[in-house]
Amino acid sequence: MRIVIQRVREASVTIDGHLHSQIGPGMMVLVGVREGDTMDDVKWLAAKTAALRIYDDENGVMNRSIVDAGGDVLAVSQFTLNASTKKGNRPSYIHAAGHELAVPLYEAYCEQVQSLVGRKVKKGVFGADMKVGLINDGPVTIIIDSKLKE
Repeated sequence: MRIVIQRVREASVTIDGHLHSQIGPGMMVLVGVREGDTMDDVKWLAAKTAALRIYDDENGVMNRSIVDAGGDVLAVSQFTLNASTKKGNRPSYIHAAGHELAVPLYEAYCEQVQSLVGRKVKKGVFGADMKVGLINDGPVTIIIDSKLKE
């Protein structure tokens, strides 16, 4: 699994012209599930998400987690995070998981983060044509891959 975490002042998902989800200060997480991903990947990434210290402490140092900061989380599935651009200029999504694997792991990730953060995780709709809006705070953008673990 691969996630992109952005520290945001606000974020939202609109589907078919209607606001579906929105958050205030917190983090926007794009979630990409690959073939071969398991619940171990979900648990590892959820723990990283909840503990990632990207919020300023009283000295202006990024030393607080989303749990410490009390922010919201908006998680959106995004299969394009698994694009391969090795050959040519048209991305290949051969490594992206199909619905039967991706949906349960995306939902499990959201549930795990919700449990660890202690706040409801807002979501997009898997497979929908979503319009995602956000104001990146910093900007702070972190990419985490459960296979690389770096």
